[in-house]
Amino acid sequence: LKAGGVAGVCVDLILFPLDTVKTRLQSPQGFRKAGGFRGIYAGVPSTAIGSFPNAAAFFITYENVKSVLPHGSSSCLSPATHMVAASLGEVVACLIRVPSEVIKQRAQVSPSSSTLRILSHTLYHEGIQGLYRGYKSTVLREIPFSLVQFPLWESLKDLWSWKQGHVVDSWQSAVCGAFAGGFAAAVTTPLDVAKTRIMLAKAGSSDASGNVLAALGGIWRTQGLSGLFAGVVPRMAGISLGGFIFLGTYEKTRQLLL
Repeated sequence: LKAGGVAGVCVDLILFPLDTVKTRLQSPQGFRKAGGFRGIYAGVPSTAIGSFPNAAAFFITYENVKSVLPHGSSSCLSPATHMVAASLGEVVACLIRVPSEVIKQRAQVSPSSSTLRILSHTLYHEGIQGLYRGYKSTVLREIPFSLVQFPLWESLKDLWSWKQGHVVDSWQSAVCGAFAGGFAAAVTTPLDVAKTRIMLAKAGSSDASGNVLAALGGIWRTQGLSGLFAGVVPRMAGISLGGFIFLGTYEKTRQLLL
């Protein structure tokens, strides 16, 4: 819990500006109208509050599921174990992440409004379900992302450990995390764009229904391939750096605590 929470806070706060740029690039109103480079830390209170419990919930689930399933570098079931553990970790973590993400993204594209005002406006007009707008699309983004990132991360660590004859250091785990995160970010960007559109959609609109396929279809019809991969560069940069900081910090903190 502590290792995951510390890692989550570090990466979310350090890379927040990149996340804001990515969100504004994906916004239906366009980068400039969404705020451009102004108010780059808009929505950071929501992230600061949700980051620790979100990351802690993920790693508690991930490590516990891994411990009850067959795993190990010699097992052919190891990648499947990491996939299942990461997927279940994301389902649990999204219960905390989604409300924080909804408020954060709405604040990022409305830098003149405070986080508290956006929270109260969302609750007043949409109720609790408004905070969970995009839960399905977030899970549908995070599970494929984790199916790519975590088996790749674990495999790279195992390969590096085998080549050097001992378990990887925390900085080596961070390098593996950066590569795995960047690759996973690139291939799941369309799902991230759909999730952003659903969370930012006005109540009652077609995107607000949360239908991921409909959102993807609408983006494809209006903006084509470039629309589906809007924000891919800051997303890859942010998640590569995030993977380095997040997974490296997690390994280092866990080593210090255990």
